[in-house]
Amino acid sequence: MSTTTVRLDDDDEAILDMLAPEYGGRSSAIRQALRNLAADRKRQDALRSFLAEWDAEEGPIDEGDIAAVADRYGL
Repeated sequence: MSTTTVRLDDDDEAILDMLAPEYGGRSSAIRQALRNLAADRKRQDALRSFLAEWDAEEGPIDEGDIAAVADRYGL
């Protein structure tokens, strides 16, 4: 396992101190944060890919489509 140094400001230190007990320490909290960030990126990439496919097959989404989704899901 490698070691990486991260400089944190006071706010980030406080966040890390808050999360550390829940994740078994500061290093574990940082590792979990990296995993969560990577999972978010994968979801964003998948959504971009889906929307690009949709656009290629069905054409761009217009305001009417967005309004219909907002109505359907109460957004």
